[in-house]
Amino acid sequence: MLLTKECDYGVRIIRALAAGKKLNVEAICGTEHIPEQFAYKILKKLIRAGFVESLRGRDGGYRLKKALRSFTLYDVVTAIDNNLVIFECLREDKTCPFKKNGSPCAVHCEFERLQKLLTKEMRLKTMHDVLYST
Repeated sequence: MLLTKECDYGVRIIRALAAGKKLNVEAICGTEHIPEQFAYKILKKLIRAGFVESLRGRDGGYRLKKALRSFTLYDVVTAIDNNLVIFECLREDKTCPFKKNGSPCAVHCEFERLQKLLTKEMRLKTMHDVLYST
């Protein structure tokens, strides 16, 4: 999949919060080398997906809302960008320009097969597996 920088940052935010501690944006960004302007936008998406919760007030911050074993790498990536593809012509709003008789070309079919494999593999690993398995 064409993983965006935003997806990378989303996974890093989960990693920063993995220890279960409440962290503010500055701590998350400092630990994971994420620009603050991106962090707020990504945190909103992770909150909407139910992975992270926001704690308000003077001692506010962010912490994981779900156990790392309860969601996968695929879940995090698609919470950030739900239209990820490894090749441009696989996007929903695109059509294979080399269609013949209504069927996509062989290259399109191969990339589609590879995308399915990658998606399957990303769904197999929980975030706990990703962060703590060697």
